[in-house]
Amino acid sequence: FFFFNSLQDQFDNLEKHTQWGIDVLEKYIKFVKERTEIELSYAKQLRNLSKKYQPKKNSKEEEEYRYTSTRAFLATLNEMNDYAGQHEVISENMTSLITAELTRYVQELKQERKSHFHDGRKAQQHIETCWKQLEASKRRFERDCKEADRAQQYFEKMDADINVTKADVEKARQQAQLRHQMAEDSKAEYSSTLQKFNSEQHEHYYTHIPNIFQKIQEMEERRIVRIGESMKTFAEVDRQVIPIIGKCLDEITKAAESVDHKNDSQMVIEAFKSGFEPPGDVDFEDFTQPMKRTVSESSLSNSRGDGKSEPKFGSKSKGKLWPFIKKNKLMSLLTSPHQPPPPPPASASPSAVPNGPQSPKQQKEPLSHRFNEFMTSKPKIHCFRSLKRGGAGPEDFSNLPPEQRRKKLQQKVDELNRDIQKEMDSRDALTKMKDVYIKNPQMGDAASVDHRLAELGQNIEKLRLEVQKFEGWLAEVEGRLPARSEQPRRQSGVYEAQNPSGVNSCAQDRESPDGSYTEEQSQETEMKVPATDFDDEFDDEEPLPTIGTCKALYTFEGQNEGTISVAEGELLYVIEEDKGDGWTRIRRNEDEEGYVPTSYVEVYLDKNAKGA
Repeated sequence: FFFFNSLQDQFDNLEKHTQWGIDVLEKYIKFVKERTEIELSYAKQLRNLSKKYQPKKNSKEEEEYRYTSTRAFLATLNEMNDYAGQHEVISENMTSLITAELTRYVQELKQERKSHFHDGRKAQQHIETCWKQLEASKRRFERDCKEADRAQQYFEKMDADINVTKADVEKARQQAQLRHQMAEDSKAEYSSTLQKFNSEQHEHYYTHIPNIFQKIQEMEERRIVRIGESMKTFAEVDRQVIPIIGKCLDEITKAAESVDHKNDSQMVIEAFKSGFEPPGDVDFEDFTQPMKRTVSESSLSNSRGDGKSEPKFGSKSKGKLWPFIKKNKLMSLLTSPHQPPPPPPASASPSAVPNGPQSPKQQKEPLSHRFNEFMTSKPKIHCFRSLKRGGAGPEDFSNLPPEQRRKKLQQKVDELNRDIQKEMDSRDALTKMKDVYIKNPQMGDAASVDHRLAELGQNIEKLRLEVQKFEGWLAEVEGRLPARSEQPRRQSGVYEAQNPSGVNSCAQDRESPDGSYTEEQSQETEMKVPATDFDDEFDDEEPLPTIGTCKALYTFEGQNEGTISVAEGELLYVIEEDKGDGWTRIRRNEDEEGYVPTSYVEVYLDKNAKGA
């Protein structure tokens, strides 16, 4: 019985040990699972970091990535994105090769362990049952032997007593023989049970239990081997991505080595090269002669003594400040009071700038007056109409230095040419569709595309006119065309002199009679206009009268400032015709008015308004 208890203790110990092994396996699975979550989180953070510093499309940042240093940084961001992808690969491989496999193996291991210990308990119960049967047979044999002895002693006692009848003696003898036979039967049964138990016990301890223990041992060894293989796989998963991560790092190093400081410096020079010529020497001004200050023709300002205007397109630096002087307007006024600052992109025309070049007939102002004028003057909005349409500068980029203006004009010409090519491709496609409809009327109506073809033709013609206009400005900048004559500029100047301020001259202050735009005016016709606030100019503006009606041919979503949205087929009032820029000003009611593309509406002008 003690042996059986000790054996039961061994089963309990084995059961506890194998359960501990399963707990270790599950703990390792949890460890790997948390590692995969860390890898995914790290990869996500790396991707977000790379995305955060990527240049935004159609923004100023995108233009900054022309330099080798910023391109190297962009390559670093892209490689970090690939680097994050490798950490995602680590997470995926660990999940599929370790976590999923071990989770399935743990379930199988639990089932196998349960089966082995069930067999062990069953064998243990069987041997205990055999032992109990042996003990019962033994006790029965012992009891029968004692009963046989007592029956034999009673018979002998009755047989020796002379007072007992012969019948009683015979009865005692038969009882003794019966008890003796029962003892013999119990002996035989006990002997048989004992042999059977010994056989079962031998089979139990030499066959069944060793087999069960062997299976449990093999199960435990497989578990140990499996967790070792998983740890090896854990390292191999990391090792497999090391070459790719190394390539990412090599690409980052290669990008860093491609940084060329000379090339970047040259690009900065090309980007900001103004084309201005260095200014000449400043002549000595003799203050001993009152109100007479000689000005050299080689100084920064234009010659004024002879009262004649010079053609301004013949020189690149006449009437232009050296670009570095405009960093400090106050110093430029104190050192060069006769030189006007360059007009801002959205400022008024040069004739309206308070510090503009004066007419030769006007007396020069004292320096203190110019200083006070600079401190009290306010910037003027160049054109209310361009403000409403969201324009940030003149159409011909005349507010830029020559070299920058040339680049902007060239970009505009290229952009217009691309738009023309797109429109021509669309027209060719519609033409082919129309031919197909003509050959196969059942596929569609050929007349349905005529309106669109006509519209494309008009668009192409307008774009070509725009290209010609910008090419003319470009040729002027590059010196391929002669300078404009003085007469058109004089006419423009006279027009501005007659309309020194207000909204009525707003649309004409940059436009010369030949249809081009200029910021320079003839010195003979310039007038000094007092600076006024923007609010004062437009607060009292009366609403424009209607000059006709129009019907919207297409739906237009007015998203820019100054435009208005219209729906297809809507009827509206026209308050300003197209002035050649492709926009028509319309009104829906007293509170809603704005500009729409002229090609989007069909205009019906009133005869009286047109005649007026």
